[in-house]
Formats: sequence, C-alpha cells, structure tokens
Amino acid sequence: MTQLPSRYLPLTALATLAIALAGCQSIIPTDRGQGPDVVDIGQPEPSQPTPAEKPTTPPPVQRVSRTVAFDPAMYAQLPKTGTAVVTGRLTLNTSNGVVIGSQQGVSVAPVTPYSAEAVEQALAGKTVERADPRAQEYTHSTRTNANGYFILSNLPPGHFYVSGIVENPSTGEREIVIKEATLSNDRTTEVELTR
Repeated sequence: MTQLPSRYLPLTALATLAIALAGCQSIIPTDRGQGPDVVDIGQPEPSQPTPAEKPTTPPPVQRVSRTVAFDPAMYAQLPKTGTAVVTGRLTLNTSNGVVIGSQQGVSVAPVTPYSAEAVEQALAGKTVERADPRAQEYTHSTRTNANGYFILSNLPPGHFYVSGIVENPSTGEREIVIKEATLSNDRTTEVELTR
C-alpha cells in the first residue's frame, strides 16, 4: 500500500476553537499573499518536493457541508473593535518534547453557533466547507514570533475562540490548538495556546 507524504495527511484537531473560530475559515493560509482566515481546517499547503521526491498530486479535500447558516443579523450585533488585548504562546506537547509554534498564524473569532460548528468539525478531524466571507470581518489574526509568542490588541469584548496550528515533527501532521477566552475592554487576557 502506497502511503501519501505526511504533508497531505488530514489535520489532526484537538482542542478547539479559536479558529475554527468565528465563521471559521482557517488559520491555514489558503492563498499565497493572504493571511490566515478564520478556521478552515483543511489540507496544509503542499511544500516544494525535494529532488529525491516525486511530485504527487494531493487528494482533493473532502469538505463537510455546514448545517448552521451564517446569521448576518446576529453578527451585525457583535462589535468589530474594542480595547481588549490577548497575548499568549502557541506550543504543542509531543512525545519528543514541546514544539514551539514559530511564525504560525493565530486567529481570534467570536463564539457563535456558526463558528462552534466549524470548531466541532475541526476537533473531529474534518474539514468544513469554507466560511461565509462576512464572518471574516469579525475574525482577528496575527502571526507568532520565533518563540511562539503572539499579541493582538484593539479586540472587541466578548467570548472568543483563539486558535493556531503547529506541525508535530513526530508525525508530520499539522495539529490545531483551540482555546476559548472571554475578553474585556481595557484588559489583557493571557491564553496559553497549548495542548
């Protein structure tokens, strides 16, 4: 039986939401030149093959249909900005030790029925169909530094999913880390984005 390169294996989802977040597009940049969306748990971008590797075509991503519709009226009631701050560090505990999520995308999206469905599917290791673009207006994202630390400011108050993805060198799989956090204006909330 031929085994696909690890970079094509499905994402393993563990603790969620953050990014399957708000409308949950994806933490994974799906287009070059664009930052992370919300949470679109799908295939990672294929890397360039090494000379010893034969280029292969990744299998098509099978996306699970959404059953919860995007509710524009509900989202319209959510603030898009505020004075809340979230800081933290993205790490993954593996059998070989702690892996730092260096230079990885981190997303913060409001907890709604729409985003909760995406998080639930992500934690089950499934890829949900792409989020409604309007949900992205409520998702905030950044990248971690070389040591896995991140900070996002000017966030609105409310209940949010904070998420990021780290590659597990033991398995070659990219694993999602999602935590929930309640943010308040004029306060800094620390989220240890780890599992």
